[in-house]
Amino acid sequence: MMNRIQNKLLENKKLLSIYFTAGYPKLDDTVEILQQLENNGVDMVEIGLPFSDPLADGPTIQASSQAALKNGMTTELLFQQLKDIRKKVSIPLIIMGYFNPVLQFGVENFCKKCAEMGIDGLILPDLPLAEYEEHYAEIFKKYGLLNIFLITPQTSEERIRKIDAASGGFIYMVSSASVTGSSSGFGGEQEVYFKRIEALQLKNPQIVGFGINNLETFQQATNHTKGAIIGSAFIKMLSEKGIAGISAFVGSLRKV
Repeated sequence: MMNRIQNKLLENKKLLSIYFTAGYPKLDDTVEILQQLENNGVDMVEIGLPFSDPLADGPTIQASSQAALKNGMTTELLFQQLKDIRKKVSIPLIIMGYFNPVLQFGVENFCKKCAEMGIDGLILPDLPLAEYEEHYAEIFKKYGLLNIFLITPQTSEERIRKIDAASGGFIYMVSSASVTGSSSGFGGEQEVYFKRIEALQLKNPQIVGFGINNLETFQQATNHTKGAIIGSAFIKMLSEKGIAGISAFVGSLRKV
């Protein structure tokens, strides 16, 4: 059976995906944000599970993570909030976070919960491919979850091919090896990277994250890929305008 992510990837358009931190700006905003994003035409959402020690996150996402933890967000609470999400939202949903909270919750337990809620995939940047394949791939499969891997401009072709072989959805293409939310616009170097990956003709489509914050960067990022993920810029907007700003924000990325 096709997963919602796989079905979405078959659609003939560039996909807009949004990342936000669960429990931010307010603890109980999660469901409302998801509904607003779907209503405004977003294709897919990454729900960030806040963690006290984030590695790849820039200051904006780190601050939202700290605020969400302070608000009282936990893995258990997120699952509680998402309990009936499939009665309200039909777009693909991915939980993105660090492996530690998943491990603490119990990997099988976590995957089972995700399947019960109708979560379609996980992005766990610090779970190594070899460890995933050896210990967890079967569990993910059992619960119909896709594991989404990251590649960066530094990832070797050999490793990219391994990731492509192990993936069944899309590959998360980190636009630069820096942290999230830090670049404005893409230079020639990024363009070379986008083209290089495109030329590999991987079986899984790629979706670009990091450095996308407006229509221009969205279009640049999707010239050679299937879609793009916007995180820091969306969270900045939420800090300033809250949920009321979602419609205008998404609209500004879709004026084609």
